[in-house]
Amino acid sequence: MVMKVYGTVLSTPVMRVLTALYEKDLEFEFVPVDMRAGEHKKEHFLALNPFGQIPAFEDGDLKLFESRAITQYIAHVYADKGTPLVCEGKKMAPAGVWMEVEAHQFDPVASKLQMELVYKPKFGMATDAAVVEENELKLAKVLDVYEARLSQSKYMGGDCFTLVDLHHLPALTNLMGTPVKKLFDARPKVSAWAANIMARPAWAKVLAMKNQQ
Repeated sequence: MVMKVYGTVLSTPVMRVLTALYEKDLEFEFVPVDMRAGEHKKEHFLALNPFGQIPAFEDGDLKLFESRAITQYIAHVYADKGTPLVCEGKKMAPAGVWMEVEAHQFDPVASKLQMELVYKPKFGMATDAAVVEENELKLAKVLDVYEARLSQSKYMGGDCFTLVDLHHLPALTNLMGTPVKKLFDARPKVSAWAANIMARPAWAKVLAMKNQQ
């Protein structure tokens, strides 16, 4: 049975899952979920994700939700396919640390900035300058830590591209299209890392799907 991903390509968590599948060269079916019609809150979808959020994922009889859990499943179960995405042995530990950093330090701040600078303008809503300023300062501190980390290794998780880098891609790419780009550009190691991971063929395939929406 072909794996299924439920959601919309405009969603950053969905984009994480799609990127992992493309990195692994795996076949899958994308099942659009009509968020505006509230499809994600209906009984058939809640059977896939009881929180009524996207993405949802199926691989045969297995049903998963939460994008980072799904990408880890894909990386480990299909370890022999495509890009490795995970480190083995002791190298797994620092990669695990930086995956937590992305989820708890980078993403909450990046999400607030995306809301103000990407999504609100798209829907004709006013940007809250105070929220932007507060979170730019927070992001700058996170990126200072990233600059130091990337002075020690080419990628966030170590010397090869892993889920750590992949998990950053959707929010990172969105922010690079806003004035927040200056925070990345001001840090040479971060800037080079961002350019490198955004140029990956798998990510280009996800962006192509997004542009068709």
